[in-house]
Amino acid sequence: MQRVVRILRAYWKTIGALLALGALAGLGWSALQPRVYTADASGYVATVSSDGSTGSALAGDQLALSKVKSFVDMGYWRSVAEAARQTLGVNDSPESLVQRVRVSNPVDTVNVRVDATGPTPESARDLAEAWIRGMTTQVDDLETGGTGQGAVRLIAGDSARLPTSPSSPNIKIDVAVGGIAGGVLGVVFALVRRTFDRRVRTVQDITDTVDASVVGVLPVDKELANGRAVFSFTDIRDGRGSFAHKEAIRELRTNLQYVDVDRPPRVIVVTSPLPGDGKSTTAANLAVSIAATGQSVILIDADLRRPVMGGVFGFSDDVGLSDVLAARAQIEQVAHQVDEEGRLFVVAAGRTPPNPTEMVGSQRLQSLARKLAEEMVVIVDSPPTLAVADAAVIASWADGAVLVVTAGRTTDDMLTRAIENISKTRGRLLGIVLNRVPLRGPDSSYYGARYGGHYGYGESHATGAEGIKRSTRRGARGVAAKSGPAETGPRRRSNAAPDDARALHAGEVFRDLG
Repeated sequence: MQRVVRILRAYWKTIGALLALGALAGLGWSALQPRVYTADASGYVATVSSDGSTGSALAGDQLALSKVKSFVDMGYWRSVAEAARQTLGVNDSPESLVQRVRVSNPVDTVNVRVDATGPTPESARDLAEAWIRGMTTQVDDLETGGTGQGAVRLIAGDSARLPTSPSSPNIKIDVAVGGIAGGVLGVVFALVRRTFDRRVRTVQDITDTVDASVVGVLPVDKELANGRAVFSFTDIRDGRGSFAHKEAIRELRTNLQYVDVDRPPRVIVVTSPLPGDGKSTTAANLAVSIAATGQSVILIDADLRRPVMGGVFGFSDDVGLSDVLAARAQIEQVAHQVDEEGRLFVVAAGRTPPNPTEMVGSQRLQSLARKLAEEMVVIVDSPPTLAVADAAVIASWADGAVLVVTAGRTTDDMLTRAIENISKTRGRLLGIVLNRVPLRGPDSSYYGARYGGHYGYGESHATGAEGIKRSTRRGARGVAAKSGPAETGPRRRSNAAPDDARALHAGEVFRDLG
């Protein structure tokens, strides 16, 4: 039932629009129908009493009650229709006149009621009067046999009243029926569409599709709508990034720490089914969040085809991992310290090699990651798993993979195929991160948004984020000195490895990596 309510809430605009459209259709249909007016006339069945005694009156009443039923059937005789036709002087056939008349007997009465319809109030009234008078004539002929006075007779009542409004179409009923039909159509549309909608929107959708746990639910953040951004997790007054998104990253960090308490993952690869799911932003903020706890972290951009980490942290992507794997540089020469405490380092992708898959699967990279993992947590940003095989190759030797999917974009078959690709290389899936979940509405899966305003974290201060930016600029200064001013357009290809250690600030972390 809750699922149905959530679906109806998700499509309430469509349901409302179809309901309004149905009501308008009912109104339009009603406006196109011809106006029909209904008038009624009545008669009274009376008996002729010979002596006026009470007994005779009671007997007469019983006789009238028994006769009135027969008179109702008589109201549909052709002779009555002919009499009414002659009285009105119309050319309509008796059959068509009968279709416009309904004769009835109100319960427990000796009255005969005639309801007649017509295109105008006057025609309906005249037909009702002519019909009851025709019935009166017919009853007299039958009861007297043409001579004398019968035991009962039908006495016509007053003239029929002129109707003031049409009886058909009924605008209120037509609009109500149209609105109900439109609403039902909207509900059916919503249920059918959601049934055949294969996009994952909630945690329940993921757990129903695959046998994997959801380790993080990241809400929509307006600062990430137009691109990537890195937030500070050390200053609660930092105005960059919503409180809800930061808390979701912290929750992701905690869940990954406890996903395996006996063998906590030290080398974590972050990937996604397709480009644009937010894996790089998630990897960057996860690394910053882990560093905020006092652990040393190194973030490696292993997306050698489309590197982005240099741009995220404000330095060049021209030198980095590919140079280390090609033995053109040492890791301490390309690792950029991006925080003031010396706990977070970022390694850019470097030049795009002709064989990216072979490089990320090389023994040299595995040995480097394992050696780095002895001193720090290694976060590896990899390409999308459905686009190329790089992510699955890295997952084969990493401690685990985190799969980032987008709510309302990633389909269940994409999710299944991405996990299958990781499993084929015997990679270990640590969990799934559901990204860009609405904070409100039926598809909201993040419960912590409502707490943000209660702890005074909404003040706009940028000290934490600015600290990362300042350190990033210092870390990039040495590389920029070698590579020259930043260029627009394609990245500059450089064969020279950076050797200015002043910009790297690796400290004791890289002391034993030579």
